[in-house]
Amino acid sequence: MMKDGRTVMLAVDHGYFQGPTTGLENPRKTITPLLPYADSLALTRGVLRTSVDPSQKIPIILRVSGGTSILKELSDEVVTTSIEEALRLNASAVALSVFVGSEHEKQTLANLAELVNEGERYGMPVMAITAVGREMARDARYLGLACRIAAELGASIVKTYYCEDFQKVVEGCPVPVVIAGGKKLPEREALQLAFDAVSEGAVGVDMGRNIFQSSNPVGMIRAIRAVVHDGKGVDEAMRLFGEKQPAKQIAR
Repeated sequence: MMKDGRTVMLAVDHGYFQGPTTGLENPRKTITPLLPYADSLALTRGVLRTSVDPSQKIPIILRVSGGTSILKELSDEVVTTSIEEALRLNASAVALSVFVGSEHEKQTLANLAELVNEGERYGMPVMAITAVGREMARDARYLGLACRIAAELGASIVKTYYCEDFQKVVEGCPVPVVIAGGKKLPEREALQLAFDAVSEGAVGVDMGRNIFQSSNPVGMIRAIRAVVHDGKGVDEAMRLFGEKQPAKQIAR
């Protein structure tokens, strides 16, 4: 998180259950031009080792849950990467999904609790990702429940979806909340999503497909930064999206 208490996380961990996601077929090619504009990078250890130059100093949020694919029940996850491995990879935090209301709710919440226990031994923060099952509504009541449970179990930060009455979700969660970008949206809609979420209490975004699947990924992440860090409106952010500008290193 930056000095202003806001964050733009770049999520590129989709392949752990989706395989070669559109836009991430070659992770290194996708990630490299976006790194100067991201506050942190969310990914798996495999992609970190193969596709991110070790000289990069960007904070890493390491995805440590998995074990399922889009062909099976997604909620049947386990912890796949140890805290010791996260430390070897110099991760700044670890992340896993919890599926409240799903068939494997108890298992995923137990995964979170145990990961927090392990993380506390080494001072490693844990981000809980409130995944939503097919049968669950993305409304304030459900997301508020999932976020609060994650915080109660010890998560340091929670990633969830934006919804109507989102401020109620934030108010009921005693740890910072970031929003997921979700499926690819038109750029203006994705910027409006980020603007609304931050206006209603989110500390930032953890966005992937709405950046790397954009027609102008660098322009899009610059526009998202303008909304999250600079308080820009959607119209001004859209102008940034359309600008062509050489990449530059952003001080962290």
